[in-house]
Amino acid sequence: MTSAVVVGSGPNGLAAALTLAAAGVEVTVHEAASTPGGGARSAELTLPGLLHDECSGFHPFATDSVFARAFDLGAEGLRWAWPEVQYAHPLDGGRGASAVRSVEETARGLGADDERWRAFLGPVAQRFDTIAAEFLQPMLHVPRHPLHLARLGVRAPAPAAATARLFRTEEARALWAGLAAHGFTSFSTPLSSAIGTALGAAAHRYGWPVAQGGSGSIVAATLRLLESWGGRVELGSVVHDLRDLRPADIIMLDTAPSIAARIGEHVLPAGTRRAYRRFEHGPAAYQLALAVEGGLPWTYRPARRAGTVHVSGSYAETAHAERLVSRGAMPERPFVLLGQQHVADPARGRDGLVPIDCYAHVPAGYTGDATEAILRQVERFAPGARERIVAVVPRSPRDIEQHNPNFVGGDIVTGLKSPVQLLLGPRKRLDPYATGAPGVYLCSAAVPPGPGAHGVGGHLAALSALRRLG
Repeated sequence: MTSAVVVGSGPNGLAAALTLAAAGVEVTVHEAASTPGGGARSAELTLPGLLHDECSGFHPFATDSVFARAFDLGAEGLRWAWPEVQYAHPLDGGRGASAVRSVEETARGLGADDERWRAFLGPVAQRFDTIAAEFLQPMLHVPRHPLHLARLGVRAPAPAAATARLFRTEEARALWAGLAAHGFTSFSTPLSSAIGTALGAAAHRYGWPVAQGGSGSIVAATLRLLESWGGRVELGSVVHDLRDLRPADIIMLDTAPSIAARIGEHVLPAGTRRAYRRFEHGPAAYQLALAVEGGLPWTYRPARRAGTVHVSGSYAETAHAERLVSRGAMPERPFVLLGQQHVADPARGRDGLVPIDCYAHVPAGYTGDATEAILRQVERFAPGARERIVAVVPRSPRDIEQHNPNFVGGDIVTGLKSPVQLLLGPRKRLDPYATGAPGVYLCSAAVPPGPGAHGVGGHLAALSALRRLG
């Protein structure tokens, strides 16, 4: 019987394991931590009964991807929930902007930029099913829907700063800035419009849903299905050297490229090891888990109904903060991505207390304490927030890496999203998953299509392995 070993049980590792097991392969997953899931774990980080997502909290590409269509996780108990407002961006003075599932309704709230928002995101959202199928795979492929893909293609290559000039109002420019900041890059970088455009269109087509019961519910459903196909997961199983693994026809590595190079020192070709060690990691995240009495009192009231709140002020402030971080400097007012998953999934809170998850963009390997900078940003747009916060649990970039070694230096998106790495991954080959060593594949968020708990990268890597086996 064909056998496979998967190193790492993050969303992509589990997706790879499930894909192989469903094809009749005997699969064993090795996970160093005591709990599976990698960046898709959930836990009571602040107080008992308050459920926080440890990293990924919203999943715009998870409900209709090639992996989601291949495996019915809903049959294993996975349920999705949507906030009324997908994301919001408060501004000073109680102003702001927000996005809902409808392009038209969102655009109407942007005043003079009504038609511009429709013209920019409407055509992409309209054909997003086929567009997403094209870009959620290696870029070097023959597109099945080239005209649909062109709708994204004419928007994605531009720097985010150039796209911002399409809009005239401060509200629309700020709303765009919050989307673009998800790329963790300076807004002057080519292709920095790609992630923002995809996320904005996804919000209008699929929304930004949360998994009921926490992102760990995605992991639990995947594990149940994997076990039904005979796959198994060994927790607390640290792999130091690929030669120590039992012989297998396929080895899948759900790891950062540098870790793959280290544990594959005597297995991977020298050129691959060099490429993996040269792989650039990007800025880091500084996390705060908050327990808040009654939710945050945003002055911009639609933010109270939003699943995600981008806390960074104007476009100019957001662009300045991202530019500083990309240069290795800590901004006084960082960009803060704030998750209010309880808005869509109220069962995550208890007795009037709700969990809030904050992720501030900070320089790679940042060793300072960003707690006060984050809280100042929140208090700025939600006066009185500090009085409602009853517990604060910080995680520095070093803490993040210790908790999940794949997040090198606190880089939670597994790699700098420069044009080359975004398109091709760490090894510039037609098959970005193959390592050059027979039967060994990289399937982490470092390879296309990149970060996000949708499992597509792992699924595609497993399909590549199966094709090579014939």
